[in-house]
Amino acid sequence: MFFIRKACYFLIGFFYFIAKTTSAQDQRIADSLAKIYHADTLHGEAKLELLRNLSFNENNNYKKVPQIGNVVIHDHVEIGAGTTIDRATLGSTVIHKGVKLDNLIQIAHNVEIGENTVIAAQTGVAGSTKIGKNCMIGGQVGIIGHLSIADGVKIAAQSGIGTSITTPNEIVQGSPAFNISDYKRTYVVFKKLPQLERKINELEKKTGSLNPAENKS
Repeated sequence: MFFIRKACYFLIGFFYFIAKTTSAQDQRIADSLAKIYHADTLHGEAKLELLRNLSFNENNNYKKVPQIGNVVIHDHVEIGAGTTIDRATLGSTVIHKGVKLDNLIQIAHNVEIGENTVIAAQTGVAGSTKIGKNCMIGGQVGIIGHLSIADGVKIAAQSGIGTSITTPNEIVQGSPAFNISDYKRTYVVFKKLPQLERKINELEKKTGSLNPAENKS
């Protein structure tokens, strides 16, 4: 009986180990399908929130503010290499379902990125900005803090976003960014500024020669 009891305990333990290992492997596979983290990805990092307190700090040193929030990353999110997501000061930094973040992106504290939004490399999003669903943000875009970006907005590469974009599905470009159609028309004029300046100078000389009395004055 003693050996039979020992054999039963061994078999129970063995099958429990197999079941637990299989379950853990299944969970890792599920996690890998849901969230993909590339090399050197950091999330939940405590950002360097500094205050210069000139009134109370006689040494004029920076004072670090504790970051006690967290980061929430939903399913089917992909985060590229070298991308950093800061934990919230209070509350949560939230990356919603289906978001794709390229390499070398900075997501600051309390940012919220809506479902299926994609962001290209070297973009920085400052604290507490809310980005809507299905947005497309090009590389090297800078977005200041405490803004709202509407759903479906597209931001061209190297644009600077200094105000909220409230119109859904709008396409913007430039720094500061504005509607892409207006930007293209403006850029055509911008490229011709040297020629326009020469023409203006020539016209001023001609009009001046027509008004000699005005020239004497």
